[in-house]
Amino acid sequence: MMSPATNDFRIESEAMTIRIGAVSYLNTKPLIYGLSRRLPDASIRLDLPSRLAKRLASGELDVGLIPSIEAFQDPSYRIVSDACIACHGPVWSVKLLSQVPMPEIQSLALDEGSRTSAALARILLSRRFGLEPTMVNWPVRDSLDQVNTDAVLMIGDRAMKDYFPGYSHVWDLGEVWREWTGLPFVFAMWVARDKQHGDIAEKALIDARDDGLDHLANISAMEAPRYGLSEERCLSYLRDDLRFYLRTPERQALQRFQSYAVQAGLAPGRNELTYHGCEVA
Repeated sequence: MMSPATNDFRIESEAMTIRIGAVSYLNTKPLIYGLSRRLPDASIRLDLPSRLAKRLASGELDVGLIPSIEAFQDPSYRIVSDACIACHGPVWSVKLLSQVPMPEIQSLALDEGSRTSAALARILLSRRFGLEPTMVNWPVRDSLDQVNTDAVLMIGDRAMKDYFPGYSHVWDLGEVWREWTGLPFVFAMWVARDKQHGDIAEKALIDARDDGLDHLANISAMEAPRYGLSEERCLSYLRDDLRFYLRTPERQALQRFQSYAVQAGLAPGRNELTYHGCEVA
């Protein structure tokens, strides 16, 4: 299994007009498939979701594909384009693994890769199952063998397996959320720090997403060997498990998630999401 890594791809130009950060997981490939062609003067950085959020907040990035929980934190953020990473049920790459049945979970290790999935796990355990386990961080560099908790939140590329030795209980959090709320779940979306950079990137982000969705078979053929997947399973993940449009149901899901996050103390209550270039359908 390929572990997440930080990669920099820079398109050389006399003037770098925009700095963009995207997630370094397989689920992002359709969103950035044609991005360098659409924005040839951009600097594009790939990293973990949580690190991208920090870089956007610090001003190192102008636009970032950041975890949805991070978009709730700053009222100046603008959601740019209707491109996102979402699911309408099982997502395969966000899982809660446990050595004990759900009611017996007393401790949980949280994958540090994304605060959205960590917040989702906290909310589901608390509101759906009435559990308040002790939480500890699980560094990306650590293996599953180094975890000493009852349960583990595993996300991204290292979650894309069907069997985890020692863990007899596995829940797909996209599926649990859907069964509980009847809504999709949005894991990440494009967010800009200001209107100027959002305007520059908006159409390119939409067109890049559309390019990627038109070439899922090509993407799967290129990426499957890197992740130890068959082309068929890779294509099924990108085509069937994920959704890449931020439309009315996804907005409703974001509003519900934000409400729960605020109530849980995971997001400030004063920030209303600002959409720019998002289709309502």
